[in-house]
Amino acid sequence: MDIVVSILVTIITIFHLYIMWFEMFAWETRGPKIFRNFPRELFPKTKALAANQGLYNGFLAAGLIWSFFIQDAAWHTNVLLFFLGCVAVAGLFGAATASKKIFFVQALPALIAIALLIVKLSINS
Repeated sequence: MDIVVSILVTIITIFHLYIMWFEMFAWETRGPKIFRNFPRELFPKTKALAANQGLYNGFLAAGLIWSFFIQDAAWHTNVLLFFLGCVAVAGLFGAATASKKIFFVQALPALIAIALLIVKLSINS
């Protein structure tokens, strides 16, 4: 189960690093290609807002990366649960306010990883 959780957390981390890059550095170039429904003139005007969101995605990725370096099992699990919880809440909020797709690409993987960690904790106790 540890390997499955690690793979899932790695995928979630890579996703958040990509979102960070996209929102902080490629908003004006890739944004119009991804968000075709938005007018092109919107992207330069919202560059700072997107970069701010990207920074938060970077913090989520940093927390998940940090969890891989924590040797103490209890702290590793606690830190991992905290950051996965943050990812899940962000995904649920995004799904409720922006696009239902966000639930499947952000919240669901985090919720699955949280469930696996909880199952692991219940088996080990």
